[in-house]
Amino acid sequence: MADTGERRPPTMADVAQVAGVSHQTVSRVLSDHPHVRGATKERVLRAIAELGYRPNSAARTLVTRRSRTIGVVAANTTLFGPASILAGLERAARREGYLVASVGLEELTEHALGKALERLGSWGVDGAVVMTPHRHTVAALARLPQPFPIVTVEGGHDLHLPGVAVDQVAGARAVTEHLLSLGHTRIWHVAGPGEWIEAEGRLQGWRGVLEAAGLPVPPHLAGDWSPASGYAAGRKVADAARRGAHLRPTAVFAANDHMALGVVHALHEAGVRIPQDVAVAGFDDLPEGAYLTPPLTTVRQDFTAVGREGIGMLLRLIDDPAAPVAHVSVRPELVVRASTAARRRPGVGSAAALFSDTSGARPDQ
Repeated sequence: MADTGERRPPTMADVAQVAGVSHQTVSRVLSDHPHVRGATKERVLRAIAELGYRPNSAARTLVTRRSRTIGVVAANTTLFGPASILAGLERAARREGYLVASVGLEELTEHALGKALERLGSWGVDGAVVMTPHRHTVAALARLPQPFPIVTVEGGHDLHLPGVAVDQVAGARAVTEHLLSLGHTRIWHVAGPGEWIEAEGRLQGWRGVLEAAGLPVPPHLAGDWSPASGYAAGRKVADAARRGAHLRPTAVFAANDHMALGVVHALHEAGVRIPQDVAVAGFDDLPEGAYLTPPLTTVRQDFTAVGREGIGMLLRLIDDPAAPVAHVSVRPELVVRASTAARRRPGVGSAAALFSDTSGARPDQ
């Protein structure tokens, strides 16, 4: 019989033999496992290149009954927070040797969420992380059938669902207490959209600090996370100052940095100095915030920790679907910059004269 010259494709066992390592070590290198020595990894990669080995993912799935693919259902990823969480999840999944299959939600409805889970199921994911920033989205997820392990991210901890969330209340408390420590007793808040769990937590933290200090709680200004809504709120701050309103602010805490940027722009236009006349703080720690004039005080969320905890929790559920429901809170960090400073009394002839008292009330009332 003539020799056709055909050769069988190289196997993982062939790679292990050439590299002088075990089959398990080759598998770890292929899954980018962190606990493989650099020299060993290099030998395995050289053997793979020499043999022209290509992993057979279908065969591996049949043997392990794992696709080594994690699904992510994401929404509002044009915003800094959701986009950063998605990036954190993808990094953490790759570190554990998993691929990520993402489905974006164009509308936040139970039907759309159900369809997203169905699609991930058809792709054979081992489990999924669902980003649920809205309260009604978390409730919808709790009602839907779950064909594989699911972990929520930024969905709060009110329902019996495993999840990871940044402690938004703690972050808001930290920045509000910081403003109080500087002598500010009239702190206004530009809130995010009411249906967002994050906006709710930040509003709660701000209000709780003022109430605990026995200070009046002014009505919050409504925003939608955009700089434009922050700008509109900033104009209201300046208008209140001109009217000599009884609770005119000396500080503004915006629920995200994009809205804080809008507030800063509006105050600059009105001739209000930051922080001499009004201190301004945000939330998120946008990279641009450090280069604002003045640099923005804010609250930094550890999105790397959110991704690591979310993926870790999901992998534990994949290994043991009967594991107890777990909730993890990631604590944020206050970042103090030049946009906040100790309160100064208005000076004659300064921009702070905008905040002079024309109503007869004492400046500290």
